[in-house]
Amino acid sequence: MNSRIRVLHIIKSLGRGGAEMLLPETLKVHHEDQFDFHYAYFLPWKNQMVDSIQQNGGKVICFDAKDNIQLIMKVRAVTRYVRENNIQLIHAHLPWAGILARLVGRITKVPIIYTEHNKQERYHFATRKMNLLTMDLLQEVIAVSDDVAVSIRKHKPKLDTPVRVILNGVNTDHFSKASFVDQQIRESLNIPSDAPIIGTIAVFRFQKRLDVWMELAARILETLPNAHFIIVGDGPLKAELIKKRETLALADRIHMPGLETEVRPYFAVFDLYMMTSVFEGLPIALLEAMSMQCPVISTGAGGIAEVIRHETDGLLCPVDEPEQLIKYAISLMNDEGLRKKYGDQGRRRVMECFSMEKMVEELEAVYRSYQ
Repeated sequence: MNSRIRVLHIIKSLGRGGAEMLLPETLKVHHEDQFDFHYAYFLPWKNQMVDSIQQNGGKVICFDAKDNIQLIMKVRAVTRYVRENNIQLIHAHLPWAGILARLVGRITKVPIIYTEHNKQERYHFATRKMNLLTMDLLQEVIAVSDDVAVSIRKHKPKLDTPVRVILNGVNTDHFSKASFVDQQIRESLNIPSDAPIIGTIAVFRFQKRLDVWMELAARILETLPNAHFIIVGDGPLKAELIKKRETLALADRIHMPGLETEVRPYFAVFDLYMMTSVFEGLPIALLEAMSMQCPVISTGAGGIAEVIRHETDGLLCPVDEPEQLIKYAISLMNDEGLRKKYGDQGRRRVMECFSMEKMVEELEAVYRSYQ
């Protein structure tokens, strides 16, 4: 008889977003002798995390859906899967998967917990409305940062469901700069060996303000004419960003290699990691960059300000003053010692407060509490 706790994660996609990336990484650390993990997703073309999950013992199923309406119509199919596999706990992520999970929970009586990865302001009005309206059907809400928890309570002050903060974590053994060299990336992108590189890894969405990121790159080049810039990722704004790069005449300086499932070589080559986000939960790529000893300059959006202490772990500016990042970039690129200081301290910060082990320990305590 299987005595392991059977947990079903439900998420809209298994592409390379922050929430999605956490699933295979946490699976590597979980106690496999105590838990049996299943993963359900709905967008078949966003499947970059599937192989990693399966390689680490997770069971994956796709309930094929093209949009949010079709996703919600999969309630019956998911309910059948829960019953056939004797699922004991459902852990949902992000609003539409969370809404479906709450309906499944009402039918099956299986406890539902939900991780909120973003501030409510991040969502379209209809998504936010439906997310908050059904939140009382949950047994518990997990927020990935204090800022995310505050946003939930602000938009639903009479929420009866308890909200617990479990900070996102990163596998610091996996994300370690020591095992990488930068030659491969430089050669593949035709970047000179002595050129400074400023980079970021992001989904191409409005909140990241990558158009602003490109404008800052153009300004930085006025002072650092040999610099190169790398944006790793993909997303709905890809065409607009390619056009923006062309408008700035920086196709040979702003490199866009696309979506990558293995990002450690990019972190290893970055001299600086720069973020221009207007809002955030607690971005996984930021923690990975810090674990890889990339010195960080960023706006203080959302959970970023909970991670980075200004002038201790990196440099922050107000969300509405991203042009300060130009000064930070130029200053740090001219000071190798300060870059090393922030890079080393950033890794220490992650190891002490944002490790994957700490996150998984807290999650497993939640899972056990429902048995």
